[in-house]
Amino acid sequence: MTTAHDYEALGLVAGLEIHQQLDTASKLFCTCPTELREPEASARQFTRYLHPTRSELGELDEAAVEESKVEREFTYLAYDTTCLVEEDDEPPHRLDDEALETVLEVAQLMDMTPVDQANVMRKIVVDGSNTSGFQRSTLVATGGAIETSEGAVGIEDMMLEEESAQRVDETDDGVVYSLDRLGIPLVEIGTSPDIRTPEQAQEAAERIGMLLRSTGKVKRGLGTIRQDVNVSIADGARVEIKGVQSLDDIADIVRTEVGRQAELVDIRDELAAQEATVHEPQDVSTVFADTGSGVVAGALNDGGSVFGVRLEGFDGLVGREIATDRRLGTEFSDHAKRHGAGGIFHTDELPAYGVTDDEVAALRDAVDAGEADAVAIVAAATEVAESAIEAVAARAQTAIDGVPEETRGANQDGTTRYLRPLPGAARMYPETDVPPVELDPSDVAKPELLTEKVDRYRAEHDLDAGLAEQVAFGTHMPLFESVVADGINPTFAATTLESTLTELRRDDVPVENLTDEHLETVFAMADGGDLAKEGVPDLLSAIATDPDRDPAAVAEEAGLGSAAEDDVREAVIEVVERNAGQVEDEGMQAFSGLMGECMGALRGKADGDLVSQVLREEIQKRA
Repeated sequence: MTTAHDYEALGLVAGLEIHQQLDTASKLFCTCPTELREPEASARQFTRYLHPTRSELGELDEAAVEESKVEREFTYLAYDTTCLVEEDDEPPHRLDDEALETVLEVAQLMDMTPVDQANVMRKIVVDGSNTSGFQRSTLVATGGAIETSEGAVGIEDMMLEEESAQRVDETDDGVVYSLDRLGIPLVEIGTSPDIRTPEQAQEAAERIGMLLRSTGKVKRGLGTIRQDVNVSIADGARVEIKGVQSLDDIADIVRTEVGRQAELVDIRDELAAQEATVHEPQDVSTVFADTGSGVVAGALNDGGSVFGVRLEGFDGLVGREIATDRRLGTEFSDHAKRHGAGGIFHTDELPAYGVTDDEVAALRDAVDAGEADAVAIVAAATEVAESAIEAVAARAQTAIDGVPEETRGANQDGTTRYLRPLPGAARMYPETDVPPVELDPSDVAKPELLTEKVDRYRAEHDLDAGLAEQVAFGTHMPLFESVVADGINPTFAATTLESTLTELRRDDVPVENLTDEHLETVFAMADGGDLAKEGVPDLLSAIATDPDRDPAAVAEEAGLGSAAEDDVREAVIEVVERNAGQVEDEGMQAFSGLMGECMGALRGKADGDLVSQVLREEIQKRA
């Protein structure tokens, strides 16, 4: 469902929250490493049940209360790289110094003002993603700005937080989390609501991402950066969309949410014209006593019930599409699912799913629904069905009011789904186990922007524009700078890191197994004459296949050591003598063809420049 909108006329207002993992040696509140682990069956497991706690003023956060209504068991996987802090069996340690230094660098890039003292707060989270039932967060800086082609976007605040645990499985009883990710330092950057178009939202996110990567101290790869988008229109409401994984999706997410809110506003107006109202839910199980619907019969046969609610004035509107393959009824269903139901049926789509015309008529009679009314039903275990239909009725009531404020999750197709109400102020309260930290930004140098690095690489290292940009914006930028500082030829280093690794990856070589230490060793071998540059791809491929072995041993076993000049000359002379007639006839014209033959004979053991020099000499002797 794609519709062009006049965003200015609709009063679009959007803001971003960017969450980026930092690439520090230790976690935020302990000394455990920040490396992720594969979920292991041998991992130690323990379980928890979490419940919301009251704020200092005795208030309960609405979002946390709703989350806790679904009784779930949370199972955690602990490894030899996790500690008692992550298990919430030991108080957190002092804020990590490396993480603080990194966020102060980011603050400089955005012209933000650091706070004098960093105080840690607790943010209530009862979805199991933190063993303690809250996330620790501290305000680091406020008041900055970034530039976009459509104007400046303010930066309201920057928080330093602990990353949540990683969800790895879902069971009938609850959720399984892995503790390897819990506690990784996470920077959260919140913009002002200055964004007025979907394109500006995406550009702003891209700009912030570039600034973060300019520090060289952020993690890269899927899941290391997440974007939340706040969207509203003048007649709508603020909606927070969480978990946008890709920058490329942001503009589409904003467009879709604008369209959803515009449709909900239209539905509100039509409901007002119909003087719509939502009636009390009731048990309608008797209507389906002999039903042929598998879903409904299954619930009843298991001792469950069918509950329905009359939605007066809603006929034709529950099935109204508000986004691609998403209807008002889908919104109702999202709320029902939060209470354990599989979904809902409603009269805008019935008869269907085994429900007959006669049953629809009987259902309407049972709830006293007229032609202008719709009816929604839930079939499930009695307690589940009753709580789910009450949630549906509540969501239908908000449809009469218009667009509800809420937190939604991003779907892969650019649409969103309901998650929970927006959190309130009662969600935050002080953390008493972590001492405050006095911040001194004067010792923190302002990082060089990636765009500035591109210019420097071209000027200082004579890289072409494309290669310079690939290196500066690539994941290996810190390694490139490190090896070049150690004396490695910049063009060789850049080509290896950006072109060679890419080609190996395309050939299905598991280059993800190559560590910085592997690459540094290979560069040193080539620079020291122990490995011809032409042998680097073969050696990297061999190391990637067997990453635990010493690279020098792998090179020796594969015969990739650098050939001495005498060996090179011997191989070249053999090629030239074998092609003596061609050399005599063509002279130096034979060089190109023979060069390839010489390199093949040496099987990557010799540097191309040396082979070229020797070949020219031998051809000249015979020409």
